[in-house]
Amino acid sequence: MQRYFGTKLVDNKFILNEDDLYHIKTVMRMKENDLIEVVYDKNEYICTLDNEYNALIKEKLTKKETKDKFITLIVPLLKEQKFDLILQKATELGVSSIIPVKMERSIIKLDNKDISKKIERWSKICKEASEQSKRVDIPEISKIHSINELKDMPGLNIICSTSEKSLNIKNFLQHTKNCDRINVVVGPEGGISPKEEELLVSLGFTRVSLGNRIMRVETVPLYILSIFNYEFME
Repeated sequence: MQRYFGTKLVDNKFILNEDDLYHIKTVMRMKENDLIEVVYDKNEYICTLDNEYNALIKEKLTKKETKDKFITLIVPLLKEQKFDLILQKATELGVSSIIPVKMERSIIKLDNKDISKKIERWSKICKEASEQSKRVDIPEISKIHSINELKDMPGLNIICSTSEKSLNIKNFLQHTKNCDRINVVVGPEGGISPKEEELLVSLGFTRVSLGNRIMRVETVPLYILSIFNYEFME
């Protein structure tokens, strides 16, 4: 059953955005009385479509209580295809928020006039991935940060590093299971510069190693989020 996020609840019907209505009518070719799932305020509903494509509440589903950790992925600006993949797959793997960050070795530079359009596009990718993966929330995409703005982030702060000073991720997580929030930094192509890595350490981040293999930048978030899912699974 197709899932959509309601933007507003009026009486017994949900208001959907224009993109969702287009998808329902033109792509899915749904008709009156067809059923869809609607998520609103993290609650799930089974809804039926009327002849004007309003989503009328048929049944409210039992809310599932979860104790997922709040995971923030801090990722550099990348080429569009790689960044889109990370957004989509990180959403499927349960990331809570995503912070794009400017780094020395990022090859993508954005003008201020392009940033709002990019964030809107990125948010749409996360919304669609949330619907596909049956989430009840959508990861938040923040404004683009500098590294200095990562200061005083609450929770467990991690850098995915290839430095010899790095701690083994498996051993590190086994001794830190009581944290509710995890903030993880991934570097660009060519890695985080030594200067930036030292700055992150001074801001309270810990270097961790993901093993002996050197992975592509788009692989690293998927790898470490999979580790989190396995290690902290209820």
